[in-house]
Amino acid sequence: MADMSPLFRRAAAKSPQDRLVTLIGKPDCHLCDDAQIVVERVCAELGVPWEVKDINQDPQLHDQYWEQIPVVLVDGAQHTFWRVNEDRLRKALTG
Repeated sequence: MADMSPLFRRAAAKSPQDRLVTLIGKPDCHLCDDAQIVVERVCAELGVPWEVKDINQDPQLHDQYWEQIPVVLVDGAQHTFWRVNEDRLRKALTG
């Protein structure tokens, strides 16, 4: 494979268990609660670790995402905001 052109090589796909989903939200936010239900369901199904970060506890997150919460990150990159689509999140974690 070392002799193979980079055009034909594929990067090794991460398994779902090697991913990390981060839900950025705040307490008493109905959209955040809805997003958490979807994140919990998809991550439990795939065995993906996930975490919740409170935007009120982190000034940098607050400045960056305040108008978009809830925000979902996959491996630190923004995946979506406001509404979380279950199928789209599943595809991002397995595709």
